[in-house]
Amino acid sequence: MTVQIELEAMKFYAYHGVAPQETRVGNTFVVNLVLTAPLDKAVADDTLEDTINYAVVYEVVKREMAIPSKLIEHAAGRILAALKETFPQLLMIELKLSKLNPPFGGDVYSASVILRETYS
Repeated sequence: MTVQIELEAMKFYAYHGVAPQETRVGNTFVVNLVLTAPLDKAVADDTLEDTINYAVVYEVVKREMAIPSKLIEHAAGRILAALKETFPQLLMIELKLSKLNPPFGGDVYSASVILRETYS
């Protein structure tokens, strides 16, 4: 059985961006994740060791978000790689990384990238 674990609206203040002001002042970013893994043991036995620990997922994302990148695509890619390394049982990761109020002179709530990776 595969299970999907979803973490929604993880907010971080980070320094990603191309413009010098973005790397000095920073911005608010939101990360949404859907993690797919074979977690039938956790469904049956109610043991933390048999699932994907949400607190560890959050710490992995927080660590990667703290590393400045010019592009949110790059930051999102690092998060994907770090999650797969931490949780090799993952079959699929879908990640949406949004920069709130992007600084390009328009009235836009957010700019986002969505990465989806399937592992065999």
